[in-house]
Amino acid sequence: MAEPLKNQYGADVPRAIAAMIAAVYPAFKTTAFVRDVLTGYDALELMPRGKKIAQGLRRHLPEDYERALAILLDSLDQPHGRDPKQILASFLYLPHTMFVAEFGLAHFEASMRAQHALTQRFTAEFSIRPFLEHHTDATLCQLEKWASDPSPHVRRLVSEGTRPRLPWAPRLRHFQVNPTPVLALLDLLKDDPELYVRRSVANNLNDIGKDHPEVLTATAQAWLKNATAERAWIVGHALRSAIKKGDGGALKVLGFGKAAQVAVGGVRITPSKAAIGGTVTIAFELTNPQTRAQNLLVDLTVHFVKANGQTKPKVFKLKTLELAPGHTAQFAKKLSLAQMTTRTHYPGRHKVEAVINGQPQALGAFELTARPHC
Repeated sequence: MAEPLKNQYGADVPRAIAAMIAAVYPAFKTTAFVRDVLTGYDALELMPRGKKIAQGLRRHLPEDYERALAILLDSLDQPHGRDPKQILASFLYLPHTMFVAEFGLAHFEASMRAQHALTQRFTAEFSIRPFLEHHTDATLCQLEKWASDPSPHVRRLVSEGTRPRLPWAPRLRHFQVNPTPVLALLDLLKDDPELYVRRSVANNLNDIGKDHPEVLTATAQAWLKNATAERAWIVGHALRSAIKKGDGGALKVLGFGKAAQVAVGGVRITPSKAAIGGTVTIAFELTNPQTRAQNLLVDLTVHFVKANGQTKPKVFKLKTLELAPGHTAQFAKKLSLAQMTTRTHYPGRHKVEAVINGQPQALGAFELTARPHC
């Protein structure tokens, strides 16, 4: 099991922030701040630790928000002594963004300047969201300007901060209902030169599609007209969740709208009885008996048993191909059955399906047990 990320966000974080602030604001009471923040700190998870530091900053910096914010921004580039190779190295600035989100709503202009600076060191995708909720029009106007900012980090904030279903963040319910303002921003970024930004655009459009599949397919069709390879990649990545669900509109956009006329054979699920912690390999063949080539999008679905005995499907991407008349294509997927932070395995019968152009085709099943079989 992977080490909890919060373990990389220990007492050294508030101490580093305190030293950075004291370097530009000698009146800062470092000892009192660190003692305040570390009270109850160990019991908290990662994000609550960041919030506790932000609240400590509010208590120990000057009461005037804009003066306190100016001190924080002046301290950003001071030496801090933390290893820049750590997974959470940039999270040093998480409390700074939380400070803006929690205490800066009444100071729009100053908070926007701060978010512009902070997102180039960590990310302001979380802290921009309260401003989208409470100052919607003004924040959208600011994001429209930032869509052409020289910094790719700032441009990415435009798309990532407006994701209706951003992980680790409250949903933007009003944009779930009406994604039109978000789509206008994404349109400005759909040909961004940085993959870092384009990936965020795709993820945002994927979010929108979960609430408005028809908007997703219409946008995808429009963006594919005279599309560069880079923009076509955005469309494909944005459609991934819809494709996994077998959405007909999404499949049609990618050219897989017709039901496949293929023969399934050569199915091998080995071992048929697998143990938690082991692996299982699923293989099969598809043969095209038609006199014309067929475009195929082939995935694999495993119905994993959950703690309550029910099952939940998970789709694994396999391949897209053009299968010539009379030809056979082989597919195989080796699955890890180790316990993961993202997936817990339970004993039981796990059904397996091939999904061909959105249509499931049963392949069989494997039995998962708690102990290895002799």
